[in-house]
Amino acid sequence: MSRYERKDSQRSDDRIYDDEYYGQYNEGPVYEKDYYDGYGAPAPPKTSYQYPDAVAKFIIHLYKAINNRDTAEIENLYEIRFPQLTKDYFKEEKWPSDISHLVEDQLFITLYRELYFRHIYAALPQSLSFSDRCNSYSNYCELFNLILTSPEPIDLTLTNQWLWEIIDEFVYQFQSFSQFRRSPKLNEDEMSYMKDHSYIWSVMSVLNVLYSLIEKSNINLQLKAYFNNESSDGVAGEFGKSPLYKMLGYFSIIALLRVHSMLGDYHLAVKVLENIDLHKNTMYCNVPACQITTYYYVGFAYVMMRRYADAIRTYTNSLLYMQRIRQMFQAKSYQNDQVNKQTEQMYTMLAVCLVLHPQSIDESINAVLQDRKFAEKIARMQAGDLKEFENSFLFACPKFLSPVPTSLDGAAPEQTQEPLHIQKTIFLQEVAQQIYLPTVRSFLKLYTTMPISKLSAFMETDATQLGECLLCFKHKMHNVVWTKGISSLDGEFQAGSEVDFYIDKDMVHIADTKVGRRYGDYFIRQIHIMDELHRALKSLKF
Repeated sequence: MSRYERKDSQRSDDRIYDDEYYGQYNEGPVYEKDYYDGYGAPAPPKTSYQYPDAVAKFIIHLYKAINNRDTAEIENLYEIRFPQLTKDYFKEEKWPSDISHLVEDQLFITLYRELYFRHIYAALPQSLSFSDRCNSYSNYCELFNLILTSPEPIDLTLTNQWLWEIIDEFVYQFQSFSQFRRSPKLNEDEMSYMKDHSYIWSVMSVLNVLYSLIEKSNINLQLKAYFNNESSDGVAGEFGKSPLYKMLGYFSIIALLRVHSMLGDYHLAVKVLENIDLHKNTMYCNVPACQITTYYYVGFAYVMMRRYADAIRTYTNSLLYMQRIRQMFQAKSYQNDQVNKQTEQMYTMLAVCLVLHPQSIDESINAVLQDRKFAEKIARMQAGDLKEFENSFLFACPKFLSPVPTSLDGAAPEQTQEPLHIQKTIFLQEVAQQIYLPTVRSFLKLYTTMPISKLSAFMETDATQLGECLLCFKHKMHNVVWTKGISSLDGEFQAGSEVDFYIDKDMVHIADTKVGRRYGDYFIRQIHIMDELHRALKSLKF
């Protein structure tokens, strides 16, 4: 019985996808010899694949480790052995697509094929075909349907790292297909197929998977209990108690943050994290790549919502964390390039935020920003160079997507406007409103009182435009800032400038708003803490 026939005989009304996706394009499964390429002509005949001994042993060993729930061995095979075999045998060619003569378990074959397609996306993008994109989507559908439509939790043990990378890769391939769809290189067969199968990698299908995993795991109820220092067993339910469902649900929340950010809905992007306390260690700390992704997208959403103080705090916390785990990513090659790029992006956006909203930050992070590479960028932005703001935004922003697929029949220019262009325009409009604020701030910091005429002379502008600049300064320096609560959207309006002023007739009266730190009290407290620690150590008996 073929996969198509098996799926047809196991139809269920509660599937998250219509079985139609197994139709025309996937008339035969890609890992069987009777596979058709989707355009009506059979694929070239396949020769029998000769497995290197090490590859066959790896596949069998991985299957046995998963079957025996040996987490340590799964971790070793997935994170060390798989990359090593890829480097040795599959640097310039695909992993074997057909392993049915080695393992017959359908769930394991689906998991293996997720790795197979992921390798093509990561290492062989030049050989990535339209067929690969569509069949990878079908494979994800099969995997998530097995997980979500099971009447009881499926018996599957995977590491948190593997589970995160399944969800992360699912969103990445959706992003890649959305960009591919806008490509002018599509041929007639591909366009015709996409018109007839619009659900493939659609926004709704991706959101449906992520929200279904969240609901199935009851992860939001578990997170609320976790925040209140209560046991989650009473709210987790049968599926939520399973580590597989619990972590897939958690990682789906982070994936939703990413998807909504790419779609430009920043408020909703942060709102999905309302039950995750980003201000203390939580589950995502076990997977560094997940934590970095979380902070990157939360920080960017804050920037676009003009919550610069929160963006600076978020980026600083993430970059300090990355400094601590740098050795881990030097030792592991997987996702190393992505982590390094996101680090550069966060430093760039942090520099933008500090120009628009200056404040003190950690010395180690500030030292990196004083490096020539960032110092020159900051100097140009402080001088009002809009082009530098634009370049920094284009480098540091995520890959934006349109919630509405591009029409394949051709559309008016305004309907095909690039999502990146829209977001860039919004950002630059905000920057243009603040372009004179660094200059205003520099003059205000020099005086306690100053005639408006004198300040307008320094600014080389008239009194009317100066008044607009001062009002803009007052407005832009008041931001919503998180103070307490679990939701990252919580906060209250606070003045973020180190100087404040008021205008009395023709005079500007200026005062510092930041009180100098009392270092003596700080050192006295630390001395008391060390003294108590010393007494406690002396009282210990060994």
